[in-house]
Amino acid sequence: MARTSGSHALKTGPKVRQAALKLFALYGYAAVSMRQIAAEVGVQVGALYNYTPDKQSLLYDLMHAHLTDLLQTWRSQKTDIAPEKRVLQFVTCHLNYHLDKSEAVFIAYMELRNLSELNFVKIETLRKSYELELESIITAGQRTHVFSVEDPKITSFAILGMLKEVSTWFDGEGRLKKDEIIALYRDLVLRMLGVPA
Repeated sequence: MARTSGSHALKTGPKVRQAALKLFALYGYAAVSMRQIAAEVGVQVGALYNYTPDKQSLLYDLMHAHLTDLLQTWRSQKTDIAPEKRVLQFVTCHLNYHLDKSEAVFIAYMELRNLSELNFVKIETLRKSYELELESIITAGQRTHVFSVEDPKITSFAILGMLKEVSTWFDGEGRLKKDEIIALYRDLVLRMLGVPA
């Protein structure tokens, strides 16, 4: 396959990552070859190695970029607010970040099993850091008796599980718009935390 006219690092690097994201989400990491990624990008398979050392590194880079960007987005939010407002801020931030990124969300959760041991540890550290953000908010709300929960950690897992699934079924052209979905989920989370309506 001949090199696509005009392809270079500034254009091709992001195209490689986007092609891998699309193909991993569609077929699964294990079923996708570097040759398929190259064909999707329109370059020779050998050219991919100018942008990534191997397929494992590509998977890790996609997950790492997703999680670090998510953490940065969340940590850029205002922090000196009451737990009830903070948890609503978390739900809004999480859903706004994820609803238009279904492929990245799918890979971030479903392809963990395909990471090397070292890469898994690095990604798990980032995931746990994000989970701890919500757990800390819930713990603060429990201490101040704003939230009525028995176990902040388990409650945070339940909330994150619920939030994660939205991107699997959300359709911007569906019955409810993004803002309506976010409003419903904010209400659901407050109810889970025992906050009176």
